[in-house]
Amino acid sequence: MTSAVTTDKSARPGYGQLLRTPGAIGFVLPGFAARLPFGMLTISILLLVQHTTGSYGSAGIVAAVTGVSMALSAPVMGKLTDRRGQSAVLVPVVLMHSAAVSTLVALALLSAPVWALALAAVPAGASVPQVGPMVRARWAAKLEGSPLLPTAAAFESVTDEFTFVVGPVLATALCTGVHPAAGLITEAALTLAGGLVFAAQRATQPKPHAVAADGEKHASALSFPGLRVLIVAFLGIGAVFGGMQVSLAAFSNEIGNPGANGLLYGVFAAGNMTAGIACGAIAWKIGPRRRLLLGYAGLTVAASVLWTAHSMILLGALGLVVGLCIAPALITGYTMIESLIPANARTEAFTWLTGAVAFGQATAVTLAGRLTDAHGSSYGFLVPMAGTVLALATLLALRSSLAPKAPSRIINSSAGSPATVAPEAPAARVNERGVGHRVPVTVD
Repeated sequence: MTSAVTTDKSARPGYGQLLRTPGAIGFVLPGFAARLPFGMLTISILLLVQHTTGSYGSAGIVAAVTGVSMALSAPVMGKLTDRRGQSAVLVPVVLMHSAAVSTLVALALLSAPVWALALAAVPAGASVPQVGPMVRARWAAKLEGSPLLPTAAAFESVTDEFTFVVGPVLATALCTGVHPAAGLITEAALTLAGGLVFAAQRATQPKPHAVAADGEKHASALSFPGLRVLIVAFLGIGAVFGGMQVSLAAFSNEIGNPGANGLLYGVFAAGNMTAGIACGAIAWKIGPRRRLLLGYAGLTVAASVLWTAHSMILLGALGLVVGLCIAPALITGYTMIESLIPANARTEAFTWLTGAVAFGQATAVTLAGRLTDAHGSSYGFLVPMAGTVLALATLLALRSSLAPKAPSRIINSSAGSPATVAPEAPAARVNERGVGHRVPVTVD
């Protein structure tokens, strides 16, 4: 049963109010510049290695190694960030990443064997800076208990998806119009410049938690069942991204128009971004768990028909629908972290989700690359279908893990005697002075 408490007009703060948060612009702008390369990395590797080897399968292997390395290192980076602080982790990481990507470019241009490229891809992926989770952690620290927090989650998803609009299009244009290595070279340069500027914004970074508040060792974010379920969901989303990247590139080559790849992927990502903007403007009357299940069901249905498209117009239309379905799932998943994970482990939790997308993408790139080489692009589109079907089945089976279990509170009644009340809904917070934010309250 779902119920809602109506509120005043300020119940759903807008993006303008969010960006007027003191100090926000100082980390939002450099944060965007630092994460833009994330949308360029995989497609740039695919296009460069496919150019030098002539095989989508080989290119998929190298891109997959990059993604797996990032997925494995991201939670470690997140945990270190929670303990040591963002700047202390980010500066050496961006320096390492730029050097590793430069090495990978040099080896590819020297026609090194695939095993050597895969070996070079390990540090390139492991050193991908986790700027997106760091920005989300800054919002969570500044807005804890505020009705602006869901708006911040939506805004970050829009920002992420904007990078997936601009990044692949920019990388494709550079690789096909300038030089096959131009995409990766630009990715390394932007990572270095944007990362260093973002790291310099120390005033808004969350305080590091060297020890837990009770003096005990920190519990890993992975110890919370809800996060583990969200990781599976994000693996499926990564499968959509990876399968789309390989299959759209192969489809564009099959129709004799390689430049269409950037356009088709841009339409897909634009749908994602548009849905993200809409999600941030809606005052939801259903709980986040139900939103996630409904949104993921829509994504699964949309991804399951991609393989049937045999024209550019139809594929573009289906890609747009898939993009529209991804944003609600992503936004809801990231928003749920605030109610499922304690503050001292949230950066780690965000990096687990980011890493899950990368791992799902890497696996999908490998599988789709092999299927595309052997049978054509239509078979590559089967990968997003399989990934989302398996993830949706897991979400449905373990959905109870996504319900935050807050303890009961004891408060004074108007008569002066104590009264036990139900657990506080995540959307309704009370600040230190006892003044509650008037926000939509839902029961899932």
